[in-house]
Amino acid sequence: MLQKISRKEFLTQVGVLGTSAFLFQACDFKSANKGVMGVSPVIAEPADSEDIFAYIKRKHGDHDLTLYRQIVGAANEFKEGDLTLGIAAESEQSRINARALLANTRIRDLKSHSLFTDEIYELIAENTAQNEELDTWTLGELKEFVLSQPEAEIKAIMPALSSDVIACLVKMMSNEELIQVGQKVFNPIPGTQIGSKGYLSARVQPNSPTDNPTDIVWQVFDAWSYGVGDLVLGTNPVSSDPKSVAEIEKALYDLITTFGLEKTISNCVLSHIDVQAEAEKIHPGTTGIWFQSIAGTVKANQTFDVSIPKMQAHMESRTGQFGLYAETGQGADFTNGHGEGFDMLVHESRKYGFVRALQSQLSRGKSPEEAPWVHVNDVAGFIGPEVFKTKEQLVRCCLEDTVMGKLHGLTIGLDVCSTLHMDVSLDELDWCIEQIMPANPAYLMALPTKNDPMLSYLTTGFYNHVKIREQFGYKINDAMWDFFKKIEVIGADNRPTEHFGDPTWVYYQYRLAKKDLRTKEEILAEGRKTIAEIEARGVPIAQGFGENVWDLHPELDKKIHELYEDAKVSLWAEMPSTFVQAIPAALPLITQSKDRKDYVYHPETGEKLSAKTTEQLKAMQAGWENDAPDVQIVISDGLNALALTDEGHLFPFLENLSTQLKSKGYRLAPQHAVFTHGRVRAGYATGEELFGNLKDPKQKKGIIHVIGERPGSGHHAFSAYITAAPVALWSEKGKVDHDITRVVSGISDTSLLPTLAAEEVAEIFDGLYKKEHISDQSIA
Repeated sequence: MLQKISRKEFLTQVGVLGTSAFLFQACDFKSANKGVMGVSPVIAEPADSEDIFAYIKRKHGDHDLTLYRQIVGAANEFKEGDLTLGIAAESEQSRINARALLANTRIRDLKSHSLFTDEIYELIAENTAQNEELDTWTLGELKEFVLSQPEAEIKAIMPALSSDVIACLVKMMSNEELIQVGQKVFNPIPGTQIGSKGYLSARVQPNSPTDNPTDIVWQVFDAWSYGVGDLVLGTNPVSSDPKSVAEIEKALYDLITTFGLEKTISNCVLSHIDVQAEAEKIHPGTTGIWFQSIAGTVKANQTFDVSIPKMQAHMESRTGQFGLYAETGQGADFTNGHGEGFDMLVHESRKYGFVRALQSQLSRGKSPEEAPWVHVNDVAGFIGPEVFKTKEQLVRCCLEDTVMGKLHGLTIGLDVCSTLHMDVSLDELDWCIEQIMPANPAYLMALPTKNDPMLSYLTTGFYNHVKIREQFGYKINDAMWDFFKKIEVIGADNRPTEHFGDPTWVYYQYRLAKKDLRTKEEILAEGRKTIAEIEARGVPIAQGFGENVWDLHPELDKKIHELYEDAKVSLWAEMPSTFVQAIPAALPLITQSKDRKDYVYHPETGEKLSAKTTEQLKAMQAGWENDAPDVQIVISDGLNALALTDEGHLFPFLENLSTQLKSKGYRLAPQHAVFTHGRVRAGYATGEELFGNLKDPKQKKGIIHVIGERPGSGHHAFSAYITAAPVALWSEKGKVDHDITRVVSGISDTSLLPTLAAEEVAEIFDGLYKKEHISDQSIA
């Protein structure tokens, strides 16, 4: 009989029945330990008109790549990520001096000295136009030109601006100057006003913790009831199974076509682009714009299982109206272990250069009006405090990325967001939005509330869009505004009607379009019943508003703040030793994180095994003798220990997972590796230690890593990362990574039930284990 621990018992043991405010203060959120290890050397004041390369020669006698990267990095406004990379400015004076060196540097010299060269850099160079006169300008002259000249003059030189030049230009600008550029450069999507001056669109993000199509579709009804959602209906999936993705795509496409909006707005399930291609085969014609996360280097893209040829092949297949939806974000490259020694801002700019090259491919041979839709979403703030953790850094990032995207000729939107371990509160996010909006990005995310019920992070709610439009005078795509008038949530006077904020009314309009012959009362009653069922699953549906039409309803606002407080408790809760001891056959392990704070603020420490743990794993393997198991189960507290310790979570999952795997013929390791302060890559490191020196290089071995997800949804959910790879891969440090791993997320007693999740995890593991690995044929 498995021993269980209740939520109340756990809270009592760790002493968190008090207020989360105490935890919040005790964890010293306000202190930013900038230290000295991550800073660049002192950048001295340049001699008269001295550029970067003359300065380096004076200091070193020859070109020094490390110093070059440090000077370029030191020119950035401070961010935690640059500190981690070791290229943050040593002082404000060093930053001023680095910017002066940049301003004196000619564009041609910057282009001839690459910070890092790979195929992404070369692709960007091939897609950057030649302009010999422009190459003679200094970056200071380029800055003056961009700030003083009108849009037409700026657009004339934009094709000749490389990604690195654009990044260095942005480094030298103040927030006010970035806003100035953002206010006059626009790249609207062909045939629309999306991305035009004075317009702010929305990607509806109707996420469900269980991929429930009803949850997803009703969040769209909800968005449209507030007159929000004119770019794309884009949901983040829990499952990457092509059949599941195809069903969601089909449901969203039905919604669009029922209202006759198939030329006005697109749908998208943000799974891997290969999965979307498979989903298109299942229900041809139902996938809309195709999505992919994009990185700034070849190796970083490998983490996403993306390559230049793969993306180019997919673009070749996109012959219709909707092309590519790319997502990026500062810091994603180095947090995945691919910083390559240069700063986050240049990494981010190179991502836009990659997308620009793909956009050029999609548009080749077509008139500007016929070019397929391409848009980029900069997810700023999603990673956490290792990238940046203050509201000022978040604002700076959003302004930088908006301008870099615009100068690349892209339609760029923002996910102005924060995680629960950043020093940006639920209410401070509104301040950030107000600081960023004058730069007029093309679009923002849109959810019923700021709190995402599946991804557990904070972003923009429907009501934020309503307020922004009122405050800044922004409009949405004209065709969609006309639709909102047609379904009577917006009146002829362009003001909200009595149906504003009533998703059941939009549902009623949908049923009318479906030729439903039931009475209005019957349809509305069905809608109210469905909303109650959705909310019981932990997915909020906004209804009505507060004192103003841009205010969240007070009761819902209260619930969201309660979830926020719960998340703060969850983030800092520890996994007690009594709970670890209750896990059957548990082997307690630790990473290199010194404590919870070190783990949260320095994620890399939670990816590396302590010396003691390495010895414990070696002893475990020795106990197998010559009979190594097929799969090792790893358990980590992650960012929410409560996700494991809550009653009905970990234990029923483990019990059924063991049963399912054994029924499929797999041999499980006799002990569970249980980490305190463990990250996902701690699981890969465990696999390397246990399987890397086995004799048969072709033999498959796997891990299933159960880990607490970031808090915020109220579900206290955990995920299972599933990996099966040949011994030859386990033997190479860092070779096994996210690109060959599958994940099942949102597992809890209030979302994806643990027992059901165990069945799905076992099924996925079975498929990965039996699938011929791409490297199998090359293994000697």
